[in-house]
Amino acid sequence: MTLNACAELVRQGDPDRFLATMAAPPEARAKLFPLYAFNLEVAKAPWVTREPMIAQMRLQWWQDIVTEVVEGKPPRAHEVAGPFAEVVKSAALPPSVISTMINARYWDINGDLFENEEAVIAHIDRGAGSLTVLAALALGADAEKEEAIREAAIASGIANWLLAVPAIKAAGRKPLAHETLAEVKNLADYGLRMLANHRSTDFGPAVPALRAGWRAKAILSAAIADPQSVPDGRLTTSEFRRKGSLMLKQLTGRW
Repeated sequence: MTLNACAELVRQGDPDRFLATMAAPPEARAKLFPLYAFNLEVAKAPWVTREPMIAQMRLQWWQDIVTEVVEGKPPRAHEVAGPFAEVVKSAALPPSVISTMINARYWDINGDLFENEEAVIAHIDRGAGSLTVLAALALGADAEKEEAIREAAIASGIANWLLAVPAIKAAGRKPLAHETLAEVKNLADYGLRMLANHRSTDFGPAVPALRAGWRAKAILSAAIADPQSVPDGRLTTSEFRRKGSLMLKQLTGRW
């Protein structure tokens, strides 16, 4: 039942990863849904309160769960904490990567300004990149491929970040360093280059984890063609193309 609860959370809060996970084998879903549900819980922690101290306490609560798993303590009674702890334990996921993902969310609390485009990319990597690394390792990827996984995953991370720009700005944060159309194009171009660099990389059992970013190429290409669509909130693809492109990836075994 707790796995179903994780899947439902992902269905509601992260529809792309939900569809990609449903296209994966059942044994992969049992590992991916808890990780993606954990990501959603951590992501929402800074936004459920206006009190920075309370938000920090919520993030620390999840960090404590990671520490307890490493120490061999039983998981807390929570619909996500239990399944998540089981995946971390069974796959021996590195606590440092999980902590990096949690710590990335302090930006949502503090709203620090990015000095340059590289800082934006680094922030996206700490969040989305770390999540993809965890998902890939849980599926049996070689730990030595972490750098390649991060580089391949940054494309979808940037794509999702650009999609979220209007919402982030509405929340009083500055998602870009310079907030120019040139910066939008530079970020999108960087993502496409990383994607191209690893199209022929053999990620083995980690493919379902990377497939969560199956829309990255289309979204980033659209951002380059019309960078104004990012601040305007028009950066999207049709529902037909969204689902059709995933089906094609699944049939061809690509990500």
